[in-house]
Amino acid sequence: MAFARTCSVALVGVDGVIVEVQADLEPGVAAFTLVGLPDKALSEARDRVRAALVNSGEAWPQRKLTVGLSPASVPKSGSGFDLAVACAVLAAAERLDPASIAELLIIGELGLDGRVRPVRGVLPSVLAAADAGYQRVVVAEQTAPEASLVPGVSVIGVRSLRQLVAVLTGAPAPEEPPDPFGGRPDPLMAGLMLPSAGVRGLPDDRAARLDMADVAGQYEARRALEIAAAGGHHLYLKGPPGAGKTMLAERLPALLPPLTRKEALEVSAVHSVAGLLPAGRPLIDTAPYCAPHHSTTMPAIVGGGSGLPRPGAVSLAHRGVLFLDEAPEFPVRVLDALRQPLESGEVVIARSAGSLRLPARFLLCLAANPCPCGRHSRRGEGCECSPAMVSRYQGRLSGPLLDRVDLQVQVAPVTRVELMERDTTAESTETVAARVLAARERAAARLADTPWRTNAEVPGHELRTRWQLAPGALNDAARQLERGMLTARGLDRVLRVAWTVADLAGRDRPDQRDVRTALVLRTGVEHGLPMSGRAPGLLGSVPAQRGPVDEPPEEPDGTDGPARPDHPGSPAAEPAHPAGPGDPGHPGHPEPPAWSARAKRTRALDRQPANEDGEA
Repeated sequence: MAFARTCSVALVGVDGVIVEVQADLEPGVAAFTLVGLPDKALSEARDRVRAALVNSGEAWPQRKLTVGLSPASVPKSGSGFDLAVACAVLAAAERLDPASIAELLIIGELGLDGRVRPVRGVLPSVLAAADAGYQRVVVAEQTAPEASLVPGVSVIGVRSLRQLVAVLTGAPAPEEPPDPFGGRPDPLMAGLMLPSAGVRGLPDDRAARLDMADVAGQYEARRALEIAAAGGHHLYLKGPPGAGKTMLAERLPALLPPLTRKEALEVSAVHSVAGLLPAGRPLIDTAPYCAPHHSTTMPAIVGGGSGLPRPGAVSLAHRGVLFLDEAPEFPVRVLDALRQPLESGEVVIARSAGSLRLPARFLLCLAANPCPCGRHSRRGEGCECSPAMVSRYQGRLSGPLLDRVDLQVQVAPVTRVELMERDTTAESTETVAARVLAARERAAARLADTPWRTNAEVPGHELRTRWQLAPGALNDAARQLERGMLTARGLDRVLRVAWTVADLAGRDRPDQRDVRTALVLRTGVEHGLPMSGRAPGLLGSVPAQRGPVDEPPEEPDGTDGPARPDHPGSPAAEPAHPAGPGDPGHPGHPEPPAWSARAKRTRALDRQPANEDGEA
């Protein structure tokens, strides 16, 4: 019989397409023709396969040979078809029984000496084979553990073409020399690594030493970090250099719970396509951490490259953390390209060679200085930047992007006392991660009959209609929405954060305190509830931290100070009658700042004790 066929897999992103490899021998001048939209690497398979067969002790057929890859309309790339082509040629030359390879799915590259070398993307390829009903696959010996992760599939790991021929013919398998690389990653795999992506998908010694207890002070930022991990909310840390923004972000992945089996396969498939799976650890069961440099290009962040696009940083951080340090230094186009994956959890890339959909359900963590010099504050001490420079620098993070960030926290400089004295109340990563896991389990139990698993994934419409909040919980948020200080998307995200705060506190539904906390974390403006303080039942009662020096002091009765026009619940916020043209509340009437210097001095004088004459 001069015809034989077997199957392999072509990868389109992280999805596999079954490809039938056909070989046909006809009388005529000896020639080797490869058809089916092969790329340059696949076209060179003609020379690799011929040399591998000859050096394996097999005879090359001296006839006209045509190898077809079907479906012909799907572009094929890479060297993973070599082993399937060699088996099809041997079966067409009657060296192998064509029936022995007809139901096999074969993946692997051939060296000129006949050695089978590993290729990237084995896990998604075997997943596609299992979905197509294949029960036996042949891969390189180095990638056999990765292929064995797919249930219901029998994996044959071979070291050379001679071994595979012996297995298919029932002959004794020849002894091959040991791995010439001594257990080190194959050079082919090392060449496919993306070190510029900054991916950390497995716990190493350095990551194991990162503990939340090492962070001095920053109780508000710690609390925001815990809420972000518990609900999968995006986080923006803004503060001067040296305040601890990077330290906090590096400790965020350890707070996330371990990946489920399904999530681990998703993450491992993406890393397998990118060639980032380390030797001996085919399954990534911890949340990956990706921290690209601010000079990284658009294709490296979103995905792309020549030919069919490849996964970028947003996909490599799938089910993990994407940390953008010095976020304003990233190109504006790169930052705005994050809008779609932040909403949908996936990224769609279209190129001339085709389009594909890549998973991108990540937790975004942004860190930025307040200005180019980093010393800008409301007091303006020590800042050498002009107002135009500060505005231009802060404007690099667009409003639509920040509107998709649930938690926006000001990270204040660490005080001398916090830095020099040991804080015995600081909680370790293990303690905080236990609370995060308990909150995730509460959310998963509530969302058990839905396609969502975290609060950050639930649409706002479902939160407003399906699960009811405590009576009066949305009063403050409704006021902010009416004043235009909160968008419709912002209200949905406030609800998501409020549910996470309630889950961490062990409550069945959010109340007014939870919604106020969510508003503070989103807007940075306190609405009747301080961010810090020992609030019983709230996130483990973190120690109190003094706020910025230019904030008004709290009243002895526990309020946040005198009524302000923009303070929810204050008498000034709800006038008894509509404001007229001459009233201070009218849009045409200019109002002084809520906390001007004159108001502060007056308030300080009011607090001074009076002398014997009754004068301050």
